[in-house]
Amino acid sequence: MNGTTIQIQSTEPGASTAFDCYLSLPAQATKTPAIVLACAIHGVTKEIRDIADAFASAGYIAAAPDLFWRTVPGPLSRDDPRNPGRGQPRLPVLKTGEYDMRDTLSRVQQLPQHNGRAMTMGFCFGGPYAIIGPKRLGYDAGMSCHGTQFKDFIEELDGLNKPVCIIWGDQDYAAPPEVQAAYVAKTANLAHINVHIFPGVLHGFMMRDNEKAWSASTYQFAMDQALGLLKGLGH
Repeated sequence: MNGTTIQIQSTEPGASTAFDCYLSLPAQATKTPAIVLACAIHGVTKEIRDIADAFASAGYIAAAPDLFWRTVPGPLSRDDPRNPGRGQPRLPVLKTGEYDMRDTLSRVQQLPQHNGRAMTMGFCFGGPYAIIGPKRLGYDAGMSCHGTQFKDFIEELDGLNKPVCIIWGDQDYAAPPEVQAAYVAKTANLAHINVHIFPGVLHGFMMRDNEKAWSASTYQFAMDQALGLLKGLGH
């Protein structure tokens, strides 16, 4: 496993700069899929890098782009007052972030050990890319963990024929019960799209530094699901 921060040139029209991306590579040189992590509002923190490293240790390419390089770049502590503002207005920021997710995919596709297939895994702010990525950015699968803003993306499921896994806790303040119920109903007859809702689990269950929300069992379930998706993309 070899983790480092690289620079990726943005293809956004008018952009003349590059953005940071944490890249963690598996030890072996055999062809393998990639997973691109769409970070939470806190950015590419130690928690995100640790998750990337865990996937690399399991034999997969893992990358985590800084989705906030246009506003307040870099990782921020959980209590940093700049966190909310750099992700607003939410929908336009998510839209411009599509360039970053596409550019990151293009970069990992250039790696000699990449097998040509990739999934995205989004957290909180980055959750919608679990749908957006497979729908129109060239990804082969997607996963969301405690994703937000999902009310605005439910119609994106129409015509989406790639595997997607969405995981929430039923105590997630950022995914109201009506949103969770709408996704459960929408995907009831879609075998390739799975929605899992865990009782008593809070928003942020994947982040170890969030002592109140961290859920070891839900974290492990999510990692196992992601590894299963990656295995389906070839190893």
